[in-house]
Amino acid sequence: MKVRKVMQKDVKYCPPEATVAEAAKLMATNDLGVVPIVDAQHRVVGMLTDRDICLEVGTKERLASHVAVREIMKRKVSGCGPDEDIHAALTLMQNRKVRRLPVLDEEGRLCGILSIDDVVRYTEKARGPEAPELTDVEVVDTFKAITGKPVKEHRIVPA
Repeated sequence: MKVRKVMQKDVKYCPPEATVAEAAKLMATNDLGVVPIVDAQHRVVGMLTDRDICLEVGTKERLASHVAVREIMKRKVSGCGPDEDIHAALTLMQNRKVRRLPVLDEEGRLCGILSIDDVVRYTEKARGPEAPELTDVEVVDTFKAITGKPVKEHRIVPA
């Protein structure tokens, strides 16, 4: 299965010149936890998470309207292609400990985003008469690797 089958195609993004306040408004309006940062050629130059914003504004007592996105965005970005195998993308998420990957076209321009949430929803929807192309175990293993925390075992006790 290819990444394009699971990725979100309508991606909100902002330029590095935007303020953190503008990025936060974009996140709030669109219920996003991350925003890719793209240059004039639509190439990803960074990623900004809601956590990045909270830590910057909360710990340094800076006004979000006075901080440029480029100052706090993560510059080391791992991405994947739309025709990449989903299993390879999950392995990349595990190795980089990221929940979201920008999806880049052949020229390196943003064309989508793949999140572990999208993968979970797809896997859940794929259950039924046809065998899913992703197993629950693969998804849980990816999530465990991303968070670096063991998942607690839950026992279901019959009533």
